[in-house]
Amino acid sequence: MSIMRVSPLLHYLLVFISVLSLRRVTEAQTAPVIFYPFGSAAGDTASIATEDENSTLVDLWSPFVFFDHTYNRTYVNSNGHLTFNQSSSEFVFNSIFPINGSEDIIAPLWTDIDVTMNGIISYQQYSTGSVLNRATQDINQYFPDLSFTANWVLVATWDRVAYFYHSGTETSFQVVLISGGDLSFILMNYGDIAVAHNVVQAGYDTINSTAYFKIPGSNDGNAIPNLKNSTNVNVPGRWAFRVDGGLHQNMKENIIGVQMRVTSFSDLRESGNIETVLEKLQQELIKYGLPSSVKLNLRRIQKTRP
Repeated sequence: MSIMRVSPLLHYLLVFISVLSLRRVTEAQTAPVIFYPFGSAAGDTASIATEDENSTLVDLWSPFVFFDHTYNRTYVNSNGHLTFNQSSSEFVFNSIFPINGSEDIIAPLWTDIDVTMNGIISYQQYSTGSVLNRATQDINQYFPDLSFTANWVLVATWDRVAYFYHSGTETSFQVVLISGGDLSFILMNYGDIAVAHNVVQAGYDTINSTAYFKIPGSNDGNAIPNLKNSTNVNVPGRWAFRVDGGLHQNMKENIIGVQMRVTSFSDLRESGNIETVLEKLQQELIKYGLPSSVKLNLRRIQKTRP
């Protein structure tokens, strides 16, 4: 019986190829199910930064309305946010929402990201096909009173990117812009998020901060891994917002107050618990258009028997 010998070099190459193949299979399997299609398989345009201050201008196939401002282009900035009027190389620092600035910002995860260390940023637009069907289904599930039909979608994905000066911090997240007629929505999807030692935040802001939202806990670098479990639409890892501004203005003019019942006042005795209750209530109202600049206060009313 003959025995075939494999040279050490060939053996090394075979092992390398096996590991590489296994890695590709594993990466495909671990892509978060809530993510919209992305990467080369989805035909994305890749924006591979040569430095950590890279922005890509995207001419939109369809106008996108963001709180009463209509945009025909957006900048996909490598530091985890979208802007509309100009590119941005900023990485938060003092730019904590509300900024009260001159730019509309959509920030799925705004921090100091260095794509040269790891990862890739890509984007894709859709005007037909299954992605529009999926977007239509998602928005009608989260906003059931609108009878919405998507006619345009932009998906921007930061896939396994790293934080500046911190290796081993693979982080994946995605923002989806959805438009149909005069209605506009954004989805923010989160996969594995590494602990951040840099300043970080997630949410959106508008010109002069007439409307803004910061995902609770997203400005805590130690807490942001929990983004993949957080949600405002009962889908772990996903946040959804209506952002065209129509409902925002309507509710601003008509909401006077909100009444809620708690089973026990013991839940509200500590100020921290009060803040948590108000924060969760405000999240739900902002989702349906309550101006995020409105602050909720809790007043205890003691009901007595006659």
